[in-house]
Amino acid sequence: MLPTPKKYFLTAAAAEGKSKLTAFDNALLKGRIGNINLIRVSSILPPEAGIDENLEIPPGSLVPTAYGSIISDVPGETISAAVAVGLSEDSFGVIMEFSGKCPKEKAEEIIKEMVREAFETREKPLKEIKVASVEHRVEKIGCALAAVPLWY
Repeated sequence: MLPTPKKYFLTAAAAEGKSKLTAFDNALLKGRIGNINLIRVSSILPPEAGIDENLEIPPGSLVPTAYGSIISDVPGETISAAVAVGLSEDSFGVIMEFSGKCPKEKAEEIIKEMVREAFETREKPLKEIKVASVEHRVEKIGCALAAVPLWY
């Protein structure tokens, strides 16, 4: 059984690379999560998890992470990624992730609505929404990434 994470942070970054994979890797590095092993998780923030913007995760760690990313090799194309954490007053939170061919403002609008819907569906009051987003205009091969890594 895995322990329940107690800390998290939101990150969003964009980068270019010589290949799609290196563009993704470079975005991870810019987002401070390039030297860890991401374990992709779905959308629930544990009840007692607190935000830690200065969190440093040891290199090589296996890290539960909710993330969205988009890679494009169309020069001039605008790509964006966003994550949002919806917090309740006294219970767990909800994490949503989005990526698409749109400006950052549109990604933020979409991600906030996704969080609102998640809380409405769960019939839970929404206290606060935290968002991280990024926009990137592709030069050759670009990646936009937004993530919420969870840690112990």
